[in-house]
Amino acid sequence: MPTCPVCKDEVEQLKSVKVGKKAKKMCEDCADREAEAQTVAEESEAVVQGMMGFKGRR
Repeated sequence: MPTCPVCKDEVEQLKSVKVGKKAKKMCEDCADREAEAQTVAEESEAVVQGMMGFKGRR
């Protein structure tokens, strides 16, 4: 059985998730947490850019 490199638990299968520009393999629970963390980071960045009046592209 494969082992998740993030949480070190044995899982039935690993899921490939794109983190930044790289794809990482992790269990489904870790993949869900990572996706949620990326969503929060994008939303917080948008709020900060709005406060600063940034109108350009990233």
